[in-house]
Amino acid sequence: MLLKTLFSSLLAAGLLTAGGAQAETLRWARASDPTTLDPHSFNTGTNFVLLHQMYETLVTRDAKGKLVPTLATSWKLTADPSVWEFKLRPNVKFHDGTAFTAKDVVFSLQRAKGPGAQVKSLLASMVEAKAVDELTVHVKTNGPNLIFPDNLTNLFMMSEAWAKAKGAETTQDPASSTENFATRNANGTGPYMLASREQDSRTVMKANPQYWGKGQAPLQITELIYLPIKSPATRVAALLSGEVDFAQDIPAQDVARLKQDQRLRINEGPENRSIFLGLNVGGKELKHSSLKGKNPLADPRVREAIHLAIDRDALKRSTMRGLSIPSGMIAPSFVNGYSKAMAAYPKVDSAKAKQLLADAGYPNGFDLTLHTSNDRYVNDEAISTAIAGFLGRIGIKTTVVARPIAQQSVAINNADLDFYLYGWGVPTYDSAYIFDFLVHTRGKDGRGPTNATGFSSAEVDKDIVSLASEPDKAKRDATIQRIWNVVQKERFYIPLHDQVIHFASIKRIDVPVHPDNAVLFKDVKLGAK
Repeated sequence: MLLKTLFSSLLAAGLLTAGGAQAETLRWARASDPTTLDPHSFNTGTNFVLLHQMYETLVTRDAKGKLVPTLATSWKLTADPSVWEFKLRPNVKFHDGTAFTAKDVVFSLQRAKGPGAQVKSLLASMVEAKAVDELTVHVKTNGPNLIFPDNLTNLFMMSEAWAKAKGAETTQDPASSTENFATRNANGTGPYMLASREQDSRTVMKANPQYWGKGQAPLQITELIYLPIKSPATRVAALLSGEVDFAQDIPAQDVARLKQDQRLRINEGPENRSIFLGLNVGGKELKHSSLKGKNPLADPRVREAIHLAIDRDALKRSTMRGLSIPSGMIAPSFVNGYSKAMAAYPKVDSAKAKQLLADAGYPNGFDLTLHTSNDRYVNDEAISTAIAGFLGRIGIKTTVVARPIAQQSVAINNADLDFYLYGWGVPTYDSAYIFDFLVHTRGKDGRGPTNATGFSSAEVDKDIVSLASEPDKAKRDATIQRIWNVVQKERFYIPLHDQVIHFASIKRIDVPVHPDNAVLFKDVKLGAK
């Protein structure tokens, strides 16, 4: 009934024809809707992929992961190694017709570093942004930051005049229900303009007639309709029936069947994203357990027991249908700092795990709540259910609580969980991104906003901060390894696997798989019907 109602409304709007989609219209389905259109509020991939159609960044990555120009045509270190110079693209206009200038870049960077911005950790090393002239920006960092441009691939440029006039000068607070004008409206420089938005229903975008990229990108899609369809079965059914042209978040169990359908195209590849479990190691007692006055997860022996109890190969074989890359490290192979040795994972050893629990004072185990999303990662709820089964074998009675990623993200941002499933991509392709968000002490110097584990180390914090100002690459890489050694030893995160991406579409659409699970529809070419 939900599917019928949804597509009846599209037919009524004249967006579908009896023969399928019009050449210029593409209907795009995903498992969940962005939490907001405010470009600096949430640091989540679901938000970023949609926002990239309307807003733009100074630099971005191509399908091979290479850093390429967008609103900046070039970037370089100046004579002062702590100052980066960005030359901006001329003749760029925002959707409202106003010119894009260096002042908008300065405003956007300062806004993205504000107290309510989840992306502010990316700018932790930025001391000052200065407009040198209309098309030149200098960004001073706290010491030489070798990878500062890599931090900007998801930092969107906003119009200073528009934001101030519309009451969106500061970022929407992701920890509350407070909104601003940018929550439901957009004014970027991107190839698509927001036409309408119905939260959790659909977002319609129209081609930007004054887009600077005309003649440089195909721009064959003139209307883009984003449809969040939470149910995997309904999402796949929409694709099979021809009512959706392109779908992401394909359930692992459906991939083989879809590959056999001659009407469809399935593109796949490894994703720059790790799936893992987070553990509350800093609390004095568990928040979601009948066990009071104690926190078993604070004991390293308990964490090691959980690590040994998880059968990652069984997860790949049964839950993921072979479509995952088991790992013992929360960094994919794309990332600077990754090593095969650290990514190695142990064989299941339930006997040893039980002994570790007994040694820690829990011979009969304890009860635990595993919070998980159910609409973000491939088979996220099924993974969590399997984890509960593995832990049950060693006496840890685990209750799975599944909810939408929007709720899961807020709970993680508020550090209101004991045990949770989460995923993390690394758009900078450097370990510092993982450390800044997931390892550094929460709330200190704008870092650690997604560290819900309670782990804190002054020595590790110092090392993490140094990565943003170390000019010697060899020394910097050695520091990265030193930090990873601590992360692996302490096990406040327990890695499970890296995801494999599947893009499913009608045959005439060929969308290459991007390691970051990103899509720029301006570059998509449409074949003949």
